[in-house]
Amino acid sequence: MNEGSVKEISVNGSSMITRRRLLASALCACALLPLAATTVRAGAYEDYFKAVKDNDAKLVQSLLRRGFDPNTIEDARGDSGLILALREDAMDVFKVLLAAPGVNLELKVRNGDNALMIAAFRGNKPAVEALIAKGAEVNRPGWAPLHYAAHAGSNEIVSLLLEHHAYIDAESPNRSTPLMMAAWAGHILTVKLLLDEGADLSLRNDLGMDAVEFARRGGFPDIVKGLAYQLERRKPR
Repeated sequence: MNEGSVKEISVNGSSMITRRRLLASALCACALLPLAATTVRAGAYEDYFKAVKDNDAKLVQSLLRRGFDPNTIEDARGDSGLILALREDAMDVFKVLLAAPGVNLELKVRNGDNALMIAAFRGNKPAVEALIAKGAEVNRPGWAPLHYAAHAGSNEIVSLLLEHHAYIDAESPNRSTPLMMAAWAGHILTVKLLLDEGADLSLRNDLGMDAVEFARRGGFPDIVKGLAYQLERRKPR
């Protein structure tokens, strides 16, 4: 073998080694991509839900612009950012998320609550108004926003929901009504409001309990007395 052949082998061998090293580096880089993406997502996830709790609307907007999904669910209790913002009274973030493209207003947490139900329970009238204006469902099977507003004694929210055609005798999964919820929680003015608006006092749930029994079990004798009087008055003569 002459000198030229040796040099050629040496050069070709070096090139092959270089190509192999480049290929190995590329394969390593590809293998690390999913890990890097996971790390980025994890960081964004933590930043997002912290920003929601802190009412940091600017950071939430920034993350959404970078492609963060506004319907991402928080691990602890299954809240979306929108629902968590309502729980934390983070109204600046709530407004940002309400306007976010693709936000799901009907997204439920693990126990079945959605944004309108949480807003109703917390007596957050501006949020209830904004959600309804955006198209949130006032009526839904099972527990409804009106149950939550009645249980909380939020008369403004009760009236607002009724104005938007909430079914006044909505039935929970065991057929409890908003009137029963108000009676059980001792909200006498909410009980009166629902009765004045036409709630059916004679209804019973699957356990055979009417609103009078709910008030009795809640320990509110004044409501028991008033409802019993109304029930007697409304009996056919």
